[in-house]
Amino acid sequence: MTPEAPSRRGSDFAELSREVKQAGLLDRRIPFYLWRLGGVLAALAATGVALVLIGDSWWQLAVAAVLAVVFTQIAFLGHDAGHRQVFAGKRANETTGLLLGNLLIGVGYGWWMGKHSRHHANPNHEDEDPDVDIAVLAFSAEQAQRKRGFFRFVVRNQAWLFFPLLLLEGFSLHAISTAAAVRRSVRGWRLELVLLAVHVVGYLTAVFLVMSPLKAVAFIAVHQGLFGVYMGCSFAPNHKGMPVLSAGHQLDFLRKQVLTSRNVTGNWFTDVLLGGLNYQIEHHLFPSMPRPNLRRAQVIVRDFCARHAISYAECGLFTSYGHVLRHLHEAGAELRGAAALAPAASK
Repeated sequence: MTPEAPSRRGSDFAELSREVKQAGLLDRRIPFYLWRLGGVLAALAATGVALVLIGDSWWQLAVAAVLAVVFTQIAFLGHDAGHRQVFAGKRANETTGLLLGNLLIGVGYGWWMGKHSRHHANPNHEDEDPDVDIAVLAFSAEQAQRKRGFFRFVVRNQAWLFFPLLLLEGFSLHAISTAAAVRRSVRGWRLELVLLAVHVVGYLTAVFLVMSPLKAVAFIAVHQGLFGVYMGCSFAPNHKGMPVLSAGHQLDFLRKQVLTSRNVTGNWFTDVLLGGLNYQIEHHLFPSMPRPNLRRAQVIVRDFCARHAISYAECGLFTSYGHVLRHLHEAGAELRGAAALAPAASK
């Protein structure tokens, strides 16, 4: 897919920004976030109570599934704090992000912030976006050709393996973000490590005190596996299958953000389910916009794009997964062709 050429570079986004600001959509929505924070903390506490009351039973696997949903909802709030959507001050947002990320769900806030900031600056850029530089996946034929060994096999079949691979995403988030703090590559690494350690000790102590070792391991596997699937299924529709940019592209900021992003249509339930990430276009244009304002902003942005002949991508959730899988299948096509030719050549 080739993005459209820009027009009136530099002026369009300024015009759109004025419309959005005049509508008051960049104003803080602190009561909304306090209500959300209270809700997820209550859900986390209720899950902990259920864990203790159910005891050493296989019914704990149901608790693990619920806890995966709670963890992901906490992650969404950590994401919002990282973009300074929650509070006006930098320190309050950072403190919130550290407590939600490191302490409550065990994912390093500093590592995530660095990675996610680079993604926002250059979405879907094959050289500069870390979200399209994943060892076990390829998002272009060129990336696929560079894979070797086991990763080459995975990429060849990545459309089929995509959802199973998401079962490992939760473990990956814990491991990579903790390793970044251990390497001291994030600011405030000491505090991050302390909070991560408190999370791990508290989590493992609770699980292994309440359950037998076998059930505890099964609980962790189900919880972390479903946490990874939920996280991956929430972020994958946003950019995967949209144009992949390379060095030297001529897109201005507005078009770079809009043409590489996809919205997911739906209602209030979709908003809750995806933590506002279903308004990916609006979020990328205005990262600090509070989540509850995104739905109203969509009306302005979609109309603006229509007036300026800018392609605005949106579809249903399951349709978006179809686009993702189709794109992954096409990216690995040459590897499958090479694999099919190899046996014939050896005869």
